[in-house]
Amino acid sequence: MMRSTRQGSTRAESEEMTMQQVMGMMQGLQEVMAASKVEQERIQVDLAASQARNEELCRANEELRRGLRNHPRSHETEDRECFTPPREFPMPFSQSIMEAVIPHTFVGPKVMFTGMEDPEAHLTAFHTQMMLVGGSDALRCKLFMSTLTRMAMDWFISLPEGHITSFVQLSQLFREQYLANRAPAPFSYDLFDVKQYQGETLKEYISRFGAQVVKVGTTDEPMIVYAFRKGVCPGSFSKSLNRSRPKTFAEVRQRAVEHIASEGEAY
Repeated sequence: MMRSTRQGSTRAESEEMTMQQVMGMMQGLQEVMAASKVEQERIQVDLAASQARNEELCRANEELRRGLRNHPRSHETEDRECFTPPREFPMPFSQSIMEAVIPHTFVGPKVMFTGMEDPEAHLTAFHTQMMLVGGSDALRCKLFMSTLTRMAMDWFISLPEGHITSFVQLSQLFREQYLANRAPAPFSYDLFDVKQYQGETLKEYISRFGAQVVKVGTTDEPMIVYAFRKGVCPGSFSKSLNRSRPKTFAEVRQRAVEHIASEGEAY
């Protein structure tokens, strides 16, 4: 019986301790929640104050902008910031060329020169296009300037002011400046380097050979015919040329047309 009484007392003490622990934990949680609530309230107060300061700054900035817009010097400042005039260069053309007017309906040349191309090829292309539209010497000078870009334009604006008085002079200066860019002059014996490729048709070969004849500018008909015979691939056509040798390249063309027709190929 004594033992039973002790066990009951021990159990009661244990339950009492457990309740104390639970109460302590609940009290701790309440204190944490209370502190958290205080911290949240403080954050809300700081946030409201920050928003108020921001609104005040926005109002001050808006008033400052209105004041600047109403200030007479502000428009001048804005104009200077919005418009930067292009850099001006002394123009190499004479006054008479500068005064020449380009008609609004005039279509200029479409070729461009950067400073890396063949100057003779560029001048030839420019002359060809100008022949179609005409124009005075002064107009040619101005339009030729419009075909220059990059390094070529840098060269042009480096010329002395008022130095250029004619297109002939401008062309000569242009040639001298870019002399190193010129392609090697073709020679008549370059025709012997034109060979018919394996698989190239007779039509393709004679067209390519004819283009080279025009390029070298030779009129030596026996040499042209001989170079063609040396370059054409062995076959029935080359045998016919050896049996009855043509005297002119025009005769070679005519016989090639007849041979192609007999072979059933459209020329």
